[in-house]
Amino acid sequence: MDVGGTLGTADGPGLTMRLVAASPFPPARTREILRSSLHTRPALTDALVSEVCDAIQVPTETFPRNVPPAPLSLYPGTTEALRRMSAAATVVTLSNVTCVDADTDGLHTLLSPWVSDFFPSCRIGYTKPDPRAFRVVTEHFGTEPSGLIHVGDDWACDIVGAVEAGARAVWISHGRQVPDDSLLVDHGVLVAGDLAAAATYIQHLAARSAT
Repeated sequence: MDVGGTLGTADGPGLTMRLVAASPFPPARTREILRSSLHTRPALTDALVSEVCDAIQVPTETFPRNVPPAPLSLYPGTTEALRRMSAAATVVTLSNVTCVDADTDGLHTLLSPWVSDFFPSCRIGYTKPDPRAFRVVTEHFGTEPSGLIHVGDDWACDIVGAVEAGARAVWISHGRQVPDDSLLVDHGVLVAGDLAAAATYIQHLAARSAT
């Protein structure tokens, strides 16, 4: 389960958003760079700051420091959707997030008891869409990737990444057009308008697997 854009939105700009705004590169390119560097590191060091600033062309002295993690504001209906999902399957989060923006304790308080564990990229060392990020979760639970159903709103990171890892996927569309219909046909990717619809899919898939 993805976090930002799937369960809710950050209540204010975190480190990633500030760096994306500061970089002269297009936002998508900056996020890609940050995913491969900043998001996989467990601690913010001077060497890492220098590396990141050089990569996204931001002066080192302007790097935002001491930025508190922005609280997550849940979308309406998220709690009920998670309750329904957790009754049918084990629910965990898998998110691309910096060590500065990660707030596992806050998420635990917000999402307990429906979400049982949290796998931020800064802790596991891999970011979506890298298949290894998904495999960290399946290996933790001793299951095959085919036993994982990943729910997320980012087509490239959440859906393509899950499919390439051998997992099933549910895309939260928020009313957007499907970028690649072939994944729906060839890999059984499901499209849900919101998390409530995704919860219904999860319940149906779990019931089907149990029979």
